[in-house]
This record gives sequence, structure tokens and C-alpha cells, in this order.
Amino acid sequence: MRVAIAGAGAVGRSIAGELLENGHEVLLIDKNPKAISVERVPQAEWLLADACEITSLDEAALQRCNVVIAATGDDKVNLVVSLLAKTEYGVPRVVARVNNPKNEWLYNESWGVDVAVSTPRLMSALVEEAVSVGDLVRLMRFSQGDANLVELTLPEDAELVGTRVGNVSWPEDTSLVTIIREGRVLTPSKDDTLEAGDELLFVAAPDRESELERLLSPAAAV
Repeated sequence: MRVAIAGAGAVGRSIAGELLENGHEVLLIDKNPKAISVERVPQAEWLLADACEITSLDEAALQRCNVVIAATGDDKVNLVVSLLAKTEYGVPRVVARVNNPKNEWLYNESWGVDVAVSTPRLMSALVEEAVSVGDLVRLMRFSQGDANLVELTLPEDAELVGTRVGNVSWPEDTSLVTIIREGRVLTPSKDDTLEAGDELLFVAAPDRESELERLLSPAAAV
């Protein structure tokens, strides 16, 4: 998979390193000569250019990319890069970094964003996830399709403890995608049984979140 990353700062380089380790082809783009540190990520391709300019993106052959990641520290730049990647080059997947939470509402399909990643929101969600059991925590918003990645740790006294996944009537527009149990990541099948303490990850429509939380609540609260 070919991935272009706009922004070669600490965030962009870290993402590039992870992707390269997983066998992907990575291009880092930055207009700041000081950010071009080839020796830090030597396996990546590097391009000194302004990712907001069509000529630069032509040079980057963005039409060949499967994914574009807008990872600069400037929300305006990230939005412009996302819009150009989606509308001018038809990139299938556009992921954008949200720097200021006040701008998060802009990161949607109108600006070409498929997935918006807000570091402040994610950090807050991880804190909530660490201290709360039985409460639904929103980890990430998927702009395209209007869905969220949400997590809930199943309480010991939840009614669904001991129930087979295939026997649960999940809300519409909701999908259980992962069960994290004792440090192991499980791909749920209909024959798996839910256990107390399971961390359940769902992709769910926002208007189904409250229904999902009630379903997984302790029996006394249902």
C-alpha cells in the first residue's frame, strides 16, 4: 500500500516509521527544509514541497496513493490537503489530524476527510476508558458514514455476561468489531461468550450509542 503523509514533524515521522515496519510504501511531504530529515526515516521517500499546491501533489503522484494522511500542526493545511486528495486525486482513504478540538466539526466528508483523529479527544477518551466500567467511551469519529469507534468495558453484573455473541440483538447500525480480553485481541464470532471485564469495541452510528450503552449496562440499570 502506498501512503503519502503531509507533515514530516514528529507525528508524521512516527506514523511513517510504523507504516514502513508493516511493509507499506511511504512518502513524506513537507515545505520546511528543516523538517526534511532523511536520516531519521531513511526507508521513506521524501519530498520538499507545499502539500497545499497542486503542482506539489502532482509531483508526489498522489493519484497512486491508497491513503493520504494530513498530519501537519496546522488545521487549515490539513483540511486543504484532505480536500485536494479526495476531490482532485480520488484518494480512497484520507486521514486527518485535528490540532484544535474547536475545529473538529470541519473534519467531515465535505472536506474530503474519512477519518478525523483528535489527539486531545483521544487522550481524554483513554483517561475515561481507564477509570470507567460500564460507560460508553467514544474513541474516534469516522467522518464518512457518520459512525464512531466506541468502547465499553462489560461490568461484572451486566445482563449479557455469559451470553453468546450470536444471541445478542445488537442495535441497528452497530457492529461489534473486537473483544479485548486479558490482553488478547479477539475477532468476535457468534459462538464467543461475553465475559465480565471484556473491553468491547464497536463501530456505531451516533444515534445508537445510548441504546448500546443501555444494552450493556448492569442488570439493575436495564
